[in-house]
Amino acid sequence: MKVFILDATGGTGRLSRISWREVLPWVLAAFFVVGSLSNIVGPRSIIEEYVKWGYPHWFHCVTGSLELVTAVLLARSRTRLSGSVLGCAVMLSALATVAFHGEYGHGVAPLVVATLSIVVGWIAWRKRLAAGSMARA
Repeated sequence: MKVFILDATGGTGRLSRISWREVLPWVLAAFFVVGSLSNIVGPRSIIEEYVKWGYPHWFHCVTGSLELVTAVLLARSRTRLSGSVLGCAVMLSALATVAFHGEYGHGVAPLVVATLSIVVGWIAWRKRLAAGSMARA
């Protein structure tokens, strides 16, 4: 699947092809930025959920910080594999938390994002392997 956008350089109306493999890490990074901000600046309801789940009242800041680091790592191709691993770990932790507390409906988003993080990590890993084999050739 290809995504088409208007070429912004000349305004000629030409369409450039951008692969979903190039867009997905950015979409995922955007998700983690939004998640980070909602956790760090979190309304009282988010803080109360963390406390209800047995975490300290400040733990939402830890989660938000990890999500922000994930977004930064995902945004750079050189660190994308690390970002996908961290993002997957954060989302699997969220999934484990809500599952442990029987809030299965809250587990859909972390499951989807963890899966997308695995896909991005797989793509980054394959690119890294390909670059390594090209360097040896």
